[in-house]
Amino acid sequence: MLFYQLMRQDLTPLLFQPDTTIAVIGATDTPGKYGGIIYRDLRSKGFKVFAVNPRHDTVAGDPCYPKVTELPETPTIAVFVIPAPRGVRVLAECKEAGIENIWIQPGAFSHDLKEALETGGFNWVAEACVMVRARSLAR
Repeated sequence: MLFYQLMRQDLTPLLFQPDTTIAVIGATDTPGKYGGIIYRDLRSKGFKVFAVNPRHDTVAGDPCYPKVTELPETPTIAVFVIPAPRGVRVLAECKEAGIENIWIQPGAFSHDLKEALETGGFNWVAEACVMVRARSLAR
């Protein structure tokens, strides 16, 4: 089933706040992978970004954290660039870490993930690319 910009709350305005920080869950140095493309794009726009991926120690030369619960601060938004089944598990970690705003990249959404987002009380947007929404930003 195709989803198109589903959301509980539009998180786009947060992208225009100067103190917004973003965790990219699924960040990677693997060429061509969206986790790396999105991480670098947001960083180039001036966001303070955190890489989260248990398979990497660094991404783009920056520290990479295995779980959101190990980040040095609570990010404003967690961007999911991981398969939906893994996303359901990571949501529990986000809840534990106090992360309220979840952005699900296109292709990473499912009915199970939607249910977990809703029952978890998260603010969320799905099937909308954070890079496209932040395109006009030059921080």
